[in-house]
Amino acid sequence: MTIIDAPSTVDAPWPVGLLSSKIKGWIDRLGAVWVEGEITQWGVSGGNVYGKLKDLEIDATVSFTIWSSVKAKIPADLKQGDRVIALIKPNYWVKGGSLTMQVFEMRHVGLGDLLERLERLRQSLRAEGLFDQDRKRPLPFLPDCIGLITGRDSDAEKDVLRNAQLRWPAVEFRIVYAAVQGDRAAAEVTAALRTLDADPEVDVIIVARGGGDFQNLLVFSDETLVRAAAACTTPIISAIGHEADRPLLDDVADLRASTPTDAAKRVVPDVAEELAGVRQARSRIGTRVTNLIRIEIDRLEQLRTRPVLASTSWIVDSRAEELTRYVARGSELLHRVIERSETRIAELTGHLRALSPQRTLDRGYAIAQLPDGSALRDAVDAPSGTPLLLTVARGKLSATAADPAADPSRER
Repeated sequence: MTIIDAPSTVDAPWPVGLLSSKIKGWIDRLGAVWVEGEITQWGVSGGNVYGKLKDLEIDATVSFTIWSSVKAKIPADLKQGDRVIALIKPNYWVKGGSLTMQVFEMRHVGLGDLLERLERLRQSLRAEGLFDQDRKRPLPFLPDCIGLITGRDSDAEKDVLRNAQLRWPAVEFRIVYAAVQGDRAAAEVTAALRTLDADPEVDVIIVARGGGDFQNLLVFSDETLVRAAAACTTPIISAIGHEADRPLLDDVADLRASTPTDAAKRVVPDVAEELAGVRQARSRIGTRVTNLIRIEIDRLEQLRTRPVLASTSWIVDSRAEELTRYVARGSELLHRVIERSETRIAELTGHLRALSPQRTLDRGYAIAQLPDGSALRDAVDAPSGTPLLLTVARGKLSATAADPAADPSRER
């Protein structure tokens, strides 16, 4: 058994050179492979390019080297943030103990592939209802505090602040800086969204970037970022600033602004316009009140010129004769009623007197009453010796019944 084939032990360790040669042999057997990723670092030194290539989905990065002889053959517009496919060959440098990826070819990923992926994601999110208009939240008329997510010292930040403060000087901002391109952009913008959405003082959130090419704007179509924006309860304005390419954030946001400047104009009203509107409203109100008062004054004047109000004595004058007639008629009717009543009373009095027992007594008759107070109507009811009370026209007499005299009518 040769030393190359002998296993490594504590008593018989491999030389570093043997280990290095074995590593180089294993790596060389891999050969050249095509890989796809995003350029996250791109630097030129001595005509050579040194950079890093990141996986599109997981957190994995490799360094690569493009020698000057190959650099002349690849597209000249390659830069950080581009999505590419590359033919690379792992190369282990035995002397330095480092692993490098040597690039032999590199080209842009076909835009057709990217657009197809983006369109599939767009259709999936639309099917979930994330783009529906009924879930869009209205913007506040005058927000007390505006959240702004943008790159540090970016033109987008300056445009939003300057235009918003020109329109409403008292507006307040809460700014969270985040990368707006590159491999960190999606995660940082997502974290900034969640931070501002959790702040109860922030009334609306602006995500601003000053434009860019299609590939640079792909970060705003990241599914995680888009879903985080859809889950926010605070209204969101997407101000990416690119009319031709529409990232998915524009569709899920509550309002899409064409530029950061447009976002500033949409989020706060113009104080000059509002003051002019107030002045116009006050003028219209004043005009209407003046017209109403004028109309009422004319109406009062018309009422005052009417005869009913022109002379205060016309009512008494017009009603005096009528009142006199009513008084005379009432007096006449009253006298008639009294006369008829007096006549009726006299008639009743005559009838009463004619039927009165006193009138009978005045004609010489008397009323005989038995001891029990009942009137004597038949002589047989008062035997001889029965005490009687005789009532005459003027006074009463006591008498005793005697034997009744013979009644001629009975004899016959």
